[in-house]
Amino acid sequence: MGVRLIKAAVVYFLIGVLFGLYMSVFHVFDLATVHVHVNLLGWMSLAIAGVLYQLFPQLAATAAARWHFWLHNIGLPVMMVGIALAITTGVPLFFPIATLGGLVTVIGIIIFVVNVLRHIDRPAGV
Repeated sequence: MGVRLIKAAVVYFLIGVLFGLYMSVFHVFDLATVHVHVNLLGWMSLAIAGVLYQLFPQLAATAAARWHFWLHNIGLPVMMVGIALAITTGVPLFFPIATLGGLVTVIGIIIFVVNVLRHIDRPAGV
């Protein structure tokens, strides 16, 4: 699970950096919110979670780890696309879509936190 999260994280890293480059080249900073969220919730958060799953295999061996992975990686893109479309089109409908994606992401993060708090002090295999 750790390797999968690290691989997903580096994809988010590339997306975030390319977003930053686009904003810099074209001097369009309207999507800075998307850039920041992709870098922090995508790249940094998933990379750190991946490292924790590698360092503490008992965390990765749980169903919670799988739920965290999928909820985070479904919710975050939905949230980012929703925010980007809301900002660029001005259509208010995209804000609830962004909120739904954010809620899914937060649920995944809560599952991750509970998993860490319940299992990080246990030896591997328990």
